[in-house]
Amino acid sequence: MDITLLELENIQGYLIRGYAHMLYSRFVYLKITDAEATKKWLSTTWQEFTSAERIHDKSKISPTHLNIAFTHDGLRALGLDEDNLGSFSREFRQGMVSPHRSRLLGDADSSSPEHWIWGAAHHEEIHICLMVFGNDKSAKDDLGKDKLVCLDYYAELAAQFEENGLLELFHIDGQTQPDNKEHFGFRDGISQPIIEGSGRVGNQDDVIKAGEFLFGYKNEFGVYPDTPLLRREQGNTNLLTSDAGGSGLKDIGKDGTFMVMRQLDQDVAKFWNFMNDNTRNPDGTINEAESLKLGAKFVGRWQNGGPIALFPDKDPGPHSDINDFGYAKFDKDGLKCPFGSHLRRQNPRDSVDDHNRHTSLKLSKQHRIIRRARLYGQIYEGSPTNTSPTGEVGLLFICFNADISRQFEFLQYTWSNLPKNKELYNDPDPILGVKENPDPEEEQNFTIQDLPVNRTVKNMPRVITVKGGGYFFVPSINVLRYLATI
Repeated sequence: MDITLLELENIQGYLIRGYAHMLYSRFVYLKITDAEATKKWLSTTWQEFTSAERIHDKSKISPTHLNIAFTHDGLRALGLDEDNLGSFSREFRQGMVSPHRSRLLGDADSSSPEHWIWGAAHHEEIHICLMVFGNDKSAKDDLGKDKLVCLDYYAELAAQFEENGLLELFHIDGQTQPDNKEHFGFRDGISQPIIEGSGRVGNQDDVIKAGEFLFGYKNEFGVYPDTPLLRREQGNTNLLTSDAGGSGLKDIGKDGTFMVMRQLDQDVAKFWNFMNDNTRNPDGTINEAESLKLGAKFVGRWQNGGPIALFPDKDPGPHSDINDFGYAKFDKDGLKCPFGSHLRRQNPRDSVDDHNRHTSLKLSKQHRIIRRARLYGQIYEGSPTNTSPTGEVGLLFICFNADISRQFEFLQYTWSNLPKNKELYNDPDPILGVKENPDPEEEQNFTIQDLPVNRTVKNMPRVITVKGGGYFFVPSINVLRYLATI
């Protein structure tokens, strides 16, 4: 079987690498105030953006990384022609907050864009997201000089924003815990697709065609994804490759992708109080072991990462990264990992509805995303007895996909929000799909498959509030060079 190797030196690194060693990050949201100055900046700084090129000598890995993404409005502000803007997908052009998209994503009540703190129509237009990463927050070397770590590096960049035609609107600081747990207390980011041709190795069931995540390569349907093309000649087209799909037009998308960002506030107290209330001892005290177990069933993994499909009775700990399993093989009837658990819904693996294993894997691969997430707020590990973080805490959810509609939006609308799944009828995704204010008579349950009869946990609360979000285009390194010439 022919496998196309990726042009790693042309792909921005955050898509492929994840930057697990970069524990600190600052996501800077910018407005272009002088397009000519910004293009001049791009023409000289494109070399600074971190690519996915493999560095074998670990000592030569930079202590900082830098990547960049543009909104539809940002590409327009930079000067991209309207005909060329029109070649981008409808979802990217419309943005996350169009009424139709809000309905699809379930952004209602407190999560409605009218309550967002960024990214909605009543906010100032965001043009660029500059992603700054460092392996430390800020530090001095032995001589007392600043190392190029996250906040120091950001300060160097920010000092030049004005002269480069950029205005900082706001920023969000993100962190990653060394054990990679999120605020509810669960180990995160274990199950990720392996992009074919990226050089990563792993379970073949997780190897996904590059075209699911990158323009210019074939996807799981055996075709090239719809890529933004240069309909009207503009700029130095010698920097662009021709459309692999055979249109004869130059490809703006090649080696690029779409990035989805959502700021998700986590209500740790509401999550664990619900687990506690549904597992209390007869005398009303907290049954910590049962509360942890119910939380694990909601999520689909134990707090330390072990999949409950393999470890149904107790957390195997510590820090399990086990990911080589299928539900059809180990838990066909959902007696270990409930059909409605968050992770089983988001990636059903070899068990989609009533399909056989082969068809299920094929369907699952057609809806995968590359998921990234950074914690914001206090670093906090929730548990049945630890439920009160200081201030707001949450996830800056980030994912990469070549088809926003078929990948991210499908997962949210179909596999998260819809209450019907397999034999379930009133069970939305317990983490992402629960409504804050359900309709009268509408049930929001979590069904635990059991023998001789199933158990039902009723009236699930919504534990996530969307605070902001947007759709971004992540160009290749060559396309960054091209954008400087338009």
